[in-house]
Amino acid sequence: MEQQQHMFTNRMIRNLLIPVVLEQLLNSIMGTADTMMVSNVGSAAISAVSLVDSINVLVIQAFSALAAGGAIVCAQYIGQRNKEKANESARQVLFIITAISVAVSLICLVFQKPLLRLIFGSVEAEVMRASEIYFFYTALSFPFIAAYDSAASIFRAQDNTRGPMTISMISNVMNIAGNAIMIWVFHMGVAGAALSTLISRIFCAVVVLIQLRKEREGQEIVVRDYFKIRPNWSMIKRILGIGIPSGVENSMFQLGKLAIQSTVSTLGTAAIAAQAMTNILENLNGIAAIGVGVGLMTIVGQCLGAGRKDEAVYYIKKLCVIAEIVVLTSCLIVFALTKPVTILGGMEKESADMCFHMVMWITIMKPIVWTMAFVPGYGLRAAGDVKFSMITSCCTMWACRFCLCVFLIRVMGFGPMGVWIGMFADWTVRSIIFTWRFHSRKWLQHKVI
Repeated sequence: MEQQQHMFTNRMIRNLLIPVVLEQLLNSIMGTADTMMVSNVGSAAISAVSLVDSINVLVIQAFSALAAGGAIVCAQYIGQRNKEKANESARQVLFIITAISVAVSLICLVFQKPLLRLIFGSVEAEVMRASEIYFFYTALSFPFIAAYDSAASIFRAQDNTRGPMTISMISNVMNIAGNAIMIWVFHMGVAGAALSTLISRIFCAVVVLIQLRKEREGQEIVVRDYFKIRPNWSMIKRILGIGIPSGVENSMFQLGKLAIQSTVSTLGTAAIAAQAMTNILENLNGIAAIGVGVGLMTIVGQCLGAGRKDEAVYYIKKLCVIAEIVVLTSCLIVFALTKPVTILGGMEKESADMCFHMVMWITIMKPIVWTMAFVPGYGLRAAGDVKFSMITSCCTMWACRFCLCVFLIRVMGFGPMGVWIGMFADWTVRSIIFTWRFHSRKWLQHKVI
């Protein structure tokens, strides 16, 4: 029998986590399918999409972090049973993130060509042309991604993860179907793939904003009259105080990935292909556990809003155990699928062998250190301990992931495995620091609302 003195029963946790885990998995799988479909257009198209997506991911991660900051503030007000402030914080999340995204979108559209030349330098003319087309449509979609992220995070703050999952699922299917029609029926190439992405993102934003207007049982936040929202600077400051450090942390990870990519690109075609496939597989075996972390933010936020610090500690421990089981299971499934995937992907033997070797080591190391390196961090951020998380993540990422990786590859001649040794070092150092921080309880001294 479940203990009723806890704020969240096992059933409530299950209902919260399963949709968010499924959403993360589906987004990852659909993203891979999207890339595979574009690769049929030709090498210039796949190069353009790959290059532009490295910018897009940076921007989207920043919006996602800002939205998560808003969700933490909303969750704490909900835990406090302060419906008026919860609604006001939701309106401000929508206002500020959409306003920032419109500004970013305009900058990207106005300075499109100089930006691409500055970041990618002298790529082939055909690749640059395709990049400009793809970047134009994806930059147009930024406000819609931001609006969806904001509204979806407001739903998650109220324990409603099923709604965003359903919308995201339909949108992903629309994107894949749109790709098929635009690329193979209308032969629109990169423009077709970008247009399909834009339409699916508009759909996401419109549907989730309509859903947020509706009153329903268990929904504490209802937002109407979107165009009448005016800035409440004290609330915006609170939201950005959580969101900006998380955004910096997420963006640093993406910059680190780009920096590592340039080092791997010196190793030759076989190593680049092996590293690209290993990245996809490593992303797949960790994505479900990231979903557990996203759910943990809602739980810890509501516990602390209700003044139940003991509950926040209890649920971080409990969800770390759940995440560990999820990571172990995911790693074993992905490892079992590695050989078939390399065969289906038509990889050359040298690349396939490298990929299998790297995935084997990831399967050994990830269950040992990954969970404590990442999952408690979500709980700590929900408590407002964002600066510690940002500083720790940035230091370990540049010292281990980047510097150690570059040293091992360029000086010691380790090959692509050097990337993963750097990664394992990063995970290990992070797990030690975050375990210490969690047990110190200093993270409980922060005040979000």
